[in-house]
Amino acid sequence: MTDLLARTLDHLEQLVAFDTRNPPRAIQAEGGIFDYIRGQLPGFDVEVIDHGAGAVSLFAVRGAPTVLFNVHLDTVPDSPDWSADPHVMRRLDDRVVGLGVCDIKGAAAALIAAANAGDGDAAFLLSSDEEANDPRCIAAFLARGLSFEAVLVAEPTRCEAVLAHRGISSVLMRFAGTAGHASGKQDPAASALHQAMRWGGRALDHVESLSHARFGGLTGLRFNIGRVEGGIKANMIAPAAELRFGFRPLPSMDIDDLLQTFSEFAQPEATHFEETFRGPSLPSGDIERAEDCRLAARDIADAFDLPIGNAVDFWTEASLFSAGGYTALVYGPGDIAQAHTGDEFVMLEQLQRYADSVHRIINGDR
Repeated sequence: MTDLLARTLDHLEQLVAFDTRNPPRAIQAEGGIFDYIRGQLPGFDVEVIDHGAGAVSLFAVRGAPTVLFNVHLDTVPDSPDWSADPHVMRRLDDRVVGLGVCDIKGAAAALIAAANAGDGDAAFLLSSDEEANDPRCIAAFLARGLSFEAVLVAEPTRCEAVLAHRGISSVLMRFAGTAGHASGKQDPAASALHQAMRWGGRALDHVESLSHARFGGLTGLRFNIGRVEGGIKANMIAPAAELRFGFRPLPSMDIDDLLQTFSEFAQPEATHFEETFRGPSLPSGDIERAEDCRLAARDIADAFDLPIGNAVDFWTEASLFSAGGYTALVYGPGDIAQAHTGDEFVMLEQLQRYADSVHRIINGDR
């Protein structure tokens, strides 16, 4: 084990011990994980900002860096699948286990270790609201208009540079019908649940029609009706229904156009159609700009000798930086298959590889 990996593991053990589960969004700016990290970055100008609702960011700068590293420190809640205390990191022969070690405190620990292994220029933006679908930290940073040639967003990508991923949109719909006995012939619009089912059929047919659309190795539109509720019992016409669905478009797809299409499928039946969350694709913008941004991100990965991986289906905050005008890519240790699982783990080989690469980028030894 190298000294760099040993120091990474020591920091990771401390980071895991801090409870940063989100929800309940109870992370504080004073004390806890942010005070620990501030104390581990001598020589950095460190700014900690509380953006409210458990959203706290730490911005640390040393020298005049051209690259920004972004890592989120919040985790999902633990589950009954954990076999031991999730906030006590366990060291095994080839991996470590603990809540957040893969998603994505391992990257934060490696950045701290790499920064202290040299005196190169470096900039870190650490946030605590990524798991909340309410990106206050990144929005506040983007509003500052600071200049960086590239932003490397840490998520579990098996230490491969990911240049493209899907966007995401979540929608709430409501339908209204008229209560009555279900024995007679019904007006097509009488049942709110029937309206919802008819809408679902139209939506699924449209998704199937887009199955051959492609961008950067990704194919088709990902779509899911996640929840339908309403009605009273089998022999009563449903007077109300609520439906929640989500979709994940390709970077070449326009979210507003898709929303308009899904909304039109429900007219005139739906009484409420509301987008509750949106995350842009990576890269963001129309298809021409998206391709230009993807190529610029590839050049950054090549310059830092980072292996380039495939586009991915999961969403990251790298797309927010891309939409804000930055060249952004996703790069971090671990496998997304381990994120959000019981007994979450990250392989030591992955932490070593990530720590070595960020050490090269920060301290110029590449």
